[in-house]
Amino acid sequence: MKKLSLAALAAASFFAYPAFADYPERPVRFLVSSGAGGAPDFTARILAAELGKQMGQQFVVDNRPGAGSVLGTDMMAKAPPNGYTIGYGTIGPIAIQPSLQRDLPYKPERDLMPVVLVTLTPNMLAMPMSLPIASVKQLIEHAKANPGKLFFASTGTGASQHLTGEYFKFTAGIQIEHVPFKQATPALADLTAGRVHLMFENISSVAPHVKNGRLRGVAVTTLKRLTAWPDIAAVAETLPGFESVSWGGVVTPRGVPQPILARLNKEVNAAVTQPQVRERWTNLGVEIAGGGPEIFAAQIKRDTAKWAEVIKRAGVVPEAQAR
Repeated sequence: MKKLSLAALAAASFFAYPAFADYPERPVRFLVSSGAGGAPDFTARILAAELGKQMGQQFVVDNRPGAGSVLGTDMMAKAPPNGYTIGYGTIGPIAIQPSLQRDLPYKPERDLMPVVLVTLTPNMLAMPMSLPIASVKQLIEHAKANPGKLFFASTGTGASQHLTGEYFKFTAGIQIEHVPFKQATPALADLTAGRVHLMFENISSVAPHVKNGRLRGVAVTTLKRLTAWPDIAAVAETLPGFESVSWGGVVTPRGVPQPILARLNKEVNAAVTQPQVRERWTNLGVEIAGGGPEIFAAQIKRDTAKWAEVIKRAGVVPEAQAR
């Protein structure tokens, strides 16, 4: 018997339920749990515009930042499960925060339904031009010769960039000190000025500074070099198996009817194949994913376990708990 494609199965499932054949019949709220102007917001807006064109209704981006993206994610988890509130779920509130906050107001595996993994975003290890270090090997050698004298920046305690730095520390067997900032902009400014010495940051944020020569791109955190940055090594070339990739994807509250989930999966997969969408995301330094909900669910499970181990091993305590 010939197997049906994912799109064909989704279409068959959708039209088997006449009550949902006209979905969406009104605008859809698209929750983003971070502020306007950041990489998740920009990515979600590109997707929302394409979904609106494909499905004939507006997908309205609603930014709800706060509490390390927990606020917006909790709103998503508690929204009516009718398909008219969907969200752009990211690694922090879904796969990292459950290991950092014992009193998290939602449980991802209980309250959220992964629909489609949309993008994968590696970090880039960047350093100031004033520091004469051009490779991961040189960085490790320098750190071992100067324990505790190098400082790495992040966008906050428990952020994926912070945990990537901690992961790098114990993988490389070095001691470097963490300096948390509230946003990427001041962190990158201090990095450029040499007041901190290194930072693992999303490529979309750090790339302009590397391209204009204000920062040195030392390595990327994918297992292999990126096509867009062939001259920049992967950390894994020096530390085999080292990988740290953020992600974003479409999620809904648990309980959304299956035909609506199938329609959303089908339409998002169609949107990510559009040349104009792929070009804009590629320019941001992200890789395009797609596929079925099981792929997204597996990514969440894998990263939840990975970062829980990093948090435990590094003894990371959120700033609020530390106080």
